[in-house]
Amino acid sequence: MSIQTIKMPDIGEGIAEVELVAWHVQVGDSVAEDQILADVMTDKATVEIPSHVAGVVLSLDAAVGQVVAVGTEIIHIEVLVGSTSVDYGRAKTAPQSPTIQPVAASAPPNSAPSPQGSKPVAAPAVRHRAWELGIQLATVKGTGPAGRITQADLDAHAQHGGARKGKVASDPRYAQGTAEEAVPVIGLRRKIAQKMQEAKRRIPHFTYVEEIDVTELEDLRARLNTQYGGTRGKLTLLPFLIRAIVLAVRQHPEVNARYDDEAAVVTRFAAVHLGLATQTSGGLMVPVIRHAETLDLWACAAEILRLAEAARSGKATREELSGSTITVTSLGPLAGIAHTPVINHPEVAIIGPNRIVERPMIRGGLVVARKMMNVSSSFDHRVVDGMNAAEFIQQIRGYLECPGTLLLA
Repeated sequence: MSIQTIKMPDIGEGIAEVELVAWHVQVGDSVAEDQILADVMTDKATVEIPSHVAGVVLSLDAAVGQVVAVGTEIIHIEVLVGSTSVDYGRAKTAPQSPTIQPVAASAPPNSAPSPQGSKPVAAPAVRHRAWELGIQLATVKGTGPAGRITQADLDAHAQHGGARKGKVASDPRYAQGTAEEAVPVIGLRRKIAQKMQEAKRRIPHFTYVEEIDVTELEDLRARLNTQYGGTRGKLTLLPFLIRAIVLAVRQHPEVNARYDDEAAVVTRFAAVHLGLATQTSGGLMVPVIRHAETLDLWACAAEILRLAEAARSGKATREELSGSTITVTSLGPLAGIAHTPVINHPEVAIIGPNRIVERPMIRGGLVVARKMMNVSSSFDHRVVDGMNAAEFIQQIRGYLECPGTLLLA
């Protein structure tokens, strides 16, 4: 029998420290060789740490949320020499959220429940005012003759927190909220917070919003889905938008770039590695469509589905979550009429389509119903001038308003 110390392994890519985001074992658990002990997070992905021995957990030497350097001791395991079977211990469980503990509220000093079955004694005016204040008369101790509740008794009760103006205290629809919950900002949530703060600190954003008539695009999309949906898959708006971006950056390479502001170097890319901001249960992730310029509409749609599923299931690799040169962010039908997207540092541009709304427009002197969509975009003003940004978005608009050009170009 011996004690084995497991240290934070070197997971490559020059990473010196990681954040511990979950333990899958507890002290006293039996573990098998290669069983997953913990999850750690780098700047790019979550990595599982396995056990290279079988035994019983003696101690966990790092806390969830702690940033741990490579080589730091994180767990001690008592190795059972010669054992032939090992219980895996507790099944993997998601980290538990902090328990909500209600905050106790002290009762007003003159409060005393009326004897069971008795009716509080009070004048009609006092009863009416108690209803307005949300006070149950049974909780107020009267100081008047024969225990009668007076206006002064109500005032004293209200001064000590016994009133909620305008609502009856016993109505659960208007119950007073007293619970508090402390939610640690750890794991992916911490990485998102750090990245957003860094982007806003470093990048002077400016946002440009353009209105696009997508009536013909939606008609074309419907026809293509009717004709090819059963064999090639359904098309959403995103593959059309991505194709429009691919074509537009050929004339505006300054937006398909990354800016190393410490070295003062802008790197422009012929390849379009398009980041796709994706909401997951853990927070925002940005899987990357590699070489989007090589994909037709259906191949692009398939890659969107594959990457989104990988991100939401936690199976996206580090390579699939890094290296983007420009990003698209969309909330789908929840996208509102406009927003100000935050650039994915160190990129210099981000494009955000908003929801499609059918509304009246004037065409040829006639009022007609058209499907309209705003496209919001943000740019790094150190690298992209306002005129260039506007021209870039106008090119995207041209492709989407005449969608046949997307298939010809």
